[in-house]
Amino acid sequence: METIIPTTFSLLITATQVLANGKNGLGEGLGLMATFFMVLGILVVFCQLLPGLMLFGGMVKGLFTSVDKKTS
Repeated sequence: METIIPTTFSLLITATQVLANGKNGLGEGLGLMATFFMVLGILVVFCQLLPGLMLFGGMVKGLFTSVDKKTS
């Protein structure tokens, strides 16, 4: 058990470096993990675009509409 955890961590670090590396270790191009990371970032921005636009529209609507006061 004492050697399993360090071995697992060293394999994870090595595998991450290999997957993030580009073509043949030349440092050019993007690896698999780097591509997935960029796609994840793009998806986060894209998924937050619609709620952000709805909030901005509500804010603009609230700024330019007047509140009718009801008197009774």
